[in-house]
Amino acid sequence: MKLAIYKEILKRLQGREREEFSAIAQHYRVSLHTLMSIYSQDYQKKMKKTHQRHHSVEAVDDYFQRYQARISPETMGTVLLRIAKEVDLAPSLLAKIILEHHLALQSAESEPPSRSYVNQLLKDPCQISDPVLANEVQQCILNDCVYGPVVDSIRHSVGFEYENKLKRTLEEKGITFIGEDVMRAKGYDKTPDFKLEVPIAVDGHVVNWVESKASFGDELSHRTYLRDQFWSYWNRFGPGMVIYWFGFIDELDVNADKGIVLMDHFPDSFTTLQALSDRDR
Repeated sequence: MKLAIYKEILKRLQGREREEFSAIAQHYRVSLHTLMSIYSQDYQKKMKKTHQRHHSVEAVDDYFQRYQARISPETMGTVLLRIAKEVDLAPSLLAKIILEHHLALQSAESEPPSRSYVNQLLKDPCQISDPVLANEVQQCILNDCVYGPVVDSIRHSVGFEYENKLKRTLEEKGITFIGEDVMRAKGYDKTPDFKLEVPIAVDGHVVNWVESKASFGDELSHRTYLRDQFWSYWNRFGPGMVIYWFGFIDELDVNADKGIVLMDHFPDSFTTLQALSDRDR
């Protein structure tokens, strides 16, 4: 996807409801998975930029007062969702802020609630002692398409699904490989999803390893992956290939000659080491 098209899509997504995403995806001829990945990444950037504002003492007190003032039998399950929309904050993030403040008030004379305990309650709101707040938190989690334990579980499942898809493809094409678990057992601290036992060549570039990313490759995520993962793989195993299953910004594919090839699928055409040996005879 060209950078100009990516920017157009971002503009089209601003202020749109999720029900409109299908039409936008059809207009740009991209999958809904691609569109949702682009939307989620952009929304996460926005939340990071405004994190300090939403977590200030004044903001937390204001949000909690709004919540307490609006709770009634007629509004149960909708209050935090409405406040989240008003203040432009992800519902699950607001739910966490309100829950932490609620627990802190309950334990004013003792230690504040631990992060692990708060996360446990977010994963299972039924454990929250206040039934009204439990319902509000539950609704926030169920209606958030970017943050929260439900989204985390879905994201993990999708990542596992595409990693398995890549594994099946390698097996079907007769490409032998070593999996991530085996490499870790051998003591490697940085491991791609698959290390090829015999390298292949893709468009003239040698590939020793393949990494699966069930996401769209935008500038920030790709830069972060390069720093934290891809160059580490290159240092340990040589050149390799990254598959962004939901596409990527074309202008980011600038490191092929240095040893990192970007694709949005496993290539139909590649050359094996045996084929190269036969050709050179």
